[in-house]
Amino acid sequence: MKSQRTRSQEIILKLFKKKGVEMSAQQVFVELRENQTPLGLATVYRSLDALNLSGAIQARTLPSGEKLYSQTLEDRHHLTCLQCGTSIPIEEAECPVHQLEKQLQTSAKFEIYYHTLEFFGVCQPCQVGQETPAS
Repeated sequence: MKSQRTRSQEIILKLFKKKGVEMSAQQVFVELRENQTPLGLATVYRSLDALNLSGAIQARTLPSGEKLYSQTLEDRHHLTCLQCGTSIPIEEAECPVHQLEKQLQTSAKFEIYYHTLEFFGVCQPCQVGQETPAS
């Protein structure tokens, strides 16, 4: 049973549909202010948490601890550099988790809203920057 959404949650959902990109809570807060629809920062965080818990939006956490939120339209997959924070999307077709997701929904009788798959390491530019000249 889905609960009724608040006015704030509906405003934030409309923003995600309009923008179509991942945004942090701070970015949502700034966008709403710029669009003359100011909500308090605490309200933005509470609304994002509630929308995430209901499966209406999805979140992924960066190595910095910051969460990025987006519409729950598709599963998200990334390679994330621990040094510079760059996040590189992985093509949907390359995801090895889809079959497991179907099995879990059936065997565990668990409704899965979305999944994330993220690999952490060091990107090529950072690797090059780490190389030291030969003596």
